[in-house]
Amino acid sequence: MSTKIAVDVGGTFTDVVLLDESKGRLFCTKTPTTHGDLAEGVMRGLEEILQAASLQGDGLQVIHGTTIGTNAVVEGKGAKVGLITTEGFEDVLEIRRVARPKEAAFDFWVDNPPPLVPRCLRKGAKERINAEGKVVVPLDPSSLEEAFRAFEEEGVEAVAVSLLFSFLNPTHERRIRDLLEERFPKVHISLSSEVCPEFREYERTSTTVMNAYLGPVIEEYLRELLQRLKGRHPRCQLFIFQSNGGSMPAEVAASYAVSLINSGPAGGAIAASFVSHLTGRQRAIGIDMGGTTCDISVIEGGVPKTTTWGGVSEYPVKLPMIDLRTIGAGGGSIAWVDDLGVLHVGPQSAGSDPGPACYGWGGELPTVTDANCVLGRLNPRYFLGGRFDLKPDRAAEAIRRHVADKMGLTVEEAALNIVKIVNANMAKGISKVSVEKGYDLRDFVLIAFGGAAPLHACELAEGLEIGSVIVPFMNGGLSAVGLAISEVQHNYVKTIAKKAQGLSPEELLAHFRELQEKGLGQLEREGIDRSQAVIEWSADMRYEGQSWELNVPIAPRESMSDEDLAEIVQDFHRLHQKVYSYSEPEEVVEFVNLRVRVRKEGKDYTSLFRRDSGDGPSEVSPKGFRAVFLEGRGFEEVPVFAREGLPPGVKLQGPCIIEEEFSTTFLPEGWSLWVDEFRNLVAERSEGERGPSRLKGYSSDKVTMQVIRYGLESIADDMGHNLMRMGRTTIVKEIMDLNCAVLDHQGLLLAQANLCPLMMFSLPVSAQYMLERIDHFEPGDIVICNDPYLGGQHLLDVQFFAPVFYKGELVAFVANIAHHLDLGGSVPGGVA
Repeated sequence: MSTKIAVDVGGTFTDVVLLDESKGRLFCTKTPTTHGDLAEGVMRGLEEILQAASLQGDGLQVIHGTTIGTNAVVEGKGAKVGLITTEGFEDVLEIRRVARPKEAAFDFWVDNPPPLVPRCLRKGAKERINAEGKVVVPLDPSSLEEAFRAFEEEGVEAVAVSLLFSFLNPTHERRIRDLLEERFPKVHISLSSEVCPEFREYERTSTTVMNAYLGPVIEEYLRELLQRLKGRHPRCQLFIFQSNGGSMPAEVAASYAVSLINSGPAGGAIAASFVSHLTGRQRAIGIDMGGTTCDISVIEGGVPKTTTWGGVSEYPVKLPMIDLRTIGAGGGSIAWVDDLGVLHVGPQSAGSDPGPACYGWGGELPTVTDANCVLGRLNPRYFLGGRFDLKPDRAAEAIRRHVADKMGLTVEEAALNIVKIVNANMAKGISKVSVEKGYDLRDFVLIAFGGAAPLHACELAEGLEIGSVIVPFMNGGLSAVGLAISEVQHNYVKTIAKKAQGLSPEELLAHFRELQEKGLGQLEREGIDRSQAVIEWSADMRYEGQSWELNVPIAPRESMSDEDLAEIVQDFHRLHQKVYSYSEPEEVVEFVNLRVRVRKEGKDYTSLFRRDSGDGPSEVSPKGFRAVFLEGRGFEEVPVFAREGLPPGVKLQGPCIIEEEFSTTFLPEGWSLWVDEFRNLVAERSEGERGPSRLKGYSSDKVTMQVIRYGLESIADDMGHNLMRMGRTTIVKEIMDLNCAVLDHQGLLLAQANLCPLMMFSLPVSAQYMLERIDHFEPGDIVICNDPYLGGQHLLDVQFFAPVFYKGELVAFVANIAHHLDLGGSVPGGVA
């Protein structure tokens, strides 16, 4: 099909992009998201863009990214689910992992959300399969009667089946499905051996339950949407975008509903990788800042990084997906002042109804959009291309009442601080993603898209020491562009859990070929020839004793030798060195999961975005000037340019504003910008003419402290994340009996990780004793302490302190404490 329409439903707006391959045309539009009837917003945007392109809609291919699954979980509006598991394991969902929400560290009233399946609907089956996949206790069908009666009485709409080691032997799960279908022919059934066929029973069960919880909701929504689509465009095809970065036919989407979590934001990551490919930037950070959230992705080698660890609202989902970090930082994020007078932004959002105060739709609370409106960065007469006028007076009143008066600031100072806080929130999220992967952000470019990101991108990049920012063409709807250029994709996994020494090349190859054949067969059933398939292999690997794996890419091949297997192991050592700064080539390496991704080969859309290269004028005249509030200088008239009037090759200097239909770019002082051949705005920090530092001159000490706090917490969280994943003992890697902290040069606690809060109480005390006994530190020093009489809690809690220097001066300490087993002592687990 030569015409694709991509529809990305966001929390505030629905973005629609039309890609006309036959004529080389692109169209983009936005409509407010209709939360009461999402399908109505989709159809409205579809008809609007068809009208703009003067097309009838015959033979359309529609690719849909939706938040309906995420919304159903957040709002608790999924199906009523029953769970059947191995007898004795009914409470796995309740026990969870040790981690609790960060806000629960010192608040005993905060807890994880309740399981998606209540205890009365979690039932055990008499059966047992062992860790080798052998049947130890045959399935007793009579043991299911209690579950069936409970499901009938409670009117369950879906059932999840998750048995121990079913990923090795699914026969019992399949038999239970047969029995369920006989008894409940209309109930949606999810098997863990099909939804998540890999080890880790809690995550596997949680993922399967999530699939059952969302299945009926997704099925009903897609049925309604397909009916409306077919009613107006009988020959159209509907594909649903997945969180793994590919699409699948709508007819099968309900069976894999959990794969739709974050489907829209994943499209943004695909689009960001496309932009990095166009511009030749192999390493990039994508930030998709819309009305409600900011989605952060990492691009390396021109492709988005993926993970198998995700989730929503503290419910884990273990499926292959684009590695996205979502934070509550959007244009609609609400600014508020707590009881201590500290300014916060988000995670609460005004959404599209009632929206920011400046919309004039009844919103009274100040938002990031209100702040940008007050600062003059937004044109009140050209918001969304002039579809409606903003009301700066209402924005100013909301900021005055809820922020400025409470903090003793002017409205403009308060607005500037709102922008700084939301930038700090995003910087913390980006830092967390980069450090976890072992990246130096100075090697990256920032790709800013979504309606709000270009307003913040340059200041955000400056704080992160990122030297370049790219604002792509059609950035206001770039996530939808990602949907349009994507293709069908499927992922497969198999747990083998074998040491490298005990795994033959022939066995490893056979496992990969088995998974590959499954994927190729699925593509053929969808009408895609094998010659159009792209195949990728990888393995989850770890050192013996670790519980957390690293995913190692493996080139597909027809044969495999001992040398090939040894090279794969070496690739793992190199990746471990990169991520954790050490490797142990002499250690035993384990192959845990094998993964295969099969997708349809994508087309090259480069020509659709390319325009004449920069032979045009290097300078253009602004369309006007506008008063913009600049830090330390107040309101000044700055030039305003229309993006559609900027030809490739043109260059601009900050401060200035670039306006387009669906977004606005703010170029601060000290930044320059040029337009490339793909109509991207490429901004770079000017080394020779730096403006005021964004890290100095804050108008409020409390705002400065909040920004610093976010940075220190990010450091502590990163330390804790790496320590837990490198750990070899269960009490560290699974129970998480550890914590990490940043202390000042006097040993006072500044920030801690979101781990065991009890561990923190001893670190400042021990630091004081350390400083009394050691009067000189050098870079590279490490101090170790487990003395209960010097602040330790007991012998088994071992503390490590390392000094931090800046320009030769001791400025801080970083520290960790973890419970180590079998250290001895006069009594077991004692304090002496």
